[in-house]
Amino acid sequence: MADDAVPRIPFRPVPRDFAGHAMPATVPPGLRLELSRSRVVDGKEVELEEWMSMLTQRYDECVETLPAERAVFEATFKHREADGSLWIYHLALMGEDGGGLDESNPVDAAHAAYSRRVKEPGWEELEPMFMLTPAHLRDAMERWGGSGRVE
Repeated sequence: MADDAVPRIPFRPVPRDFAGHAMPATVPPGLRLELSRSRVVDGKEVELEEWMSMLTQRYDECVETLPAERAVFEATFKHREADGSLWIYHLALMGEDGGGLDESNPVDAAHAAYSRRVKEPGWEELEPMFMLTPAHLRDAMERWGGSGRVE
């Protein structure tokens, strides 16, 4: 519930052609670290839960999409702000040459459909500043981000 004494937090998505922030020196070459957030449409909290449940139930299908996306990892969080608005945050590490959702793939199509219904259009992009990773994982991340394969 929104507290009328707290002003509504503005949502300022980046333009669709936003090239992304410069990567800090601690992000391995060829990878992009992104933390994005979007406001959930008022009244869509139940559908947000359904969306995340669908992705969880179809986890193996989701994993199969990672090579084409060059996604090393992805994680989604929800957060309720002081004004009562609900936001989702998406954290991802991916290869620079990775693709986005492929809606010809059934799980990606379902994912995109939920996105269009549940969240405000677009994303605010937070600026990465630092990433810390043990060397053996960093090497694996670089290989996967570059090819989408275990080499």
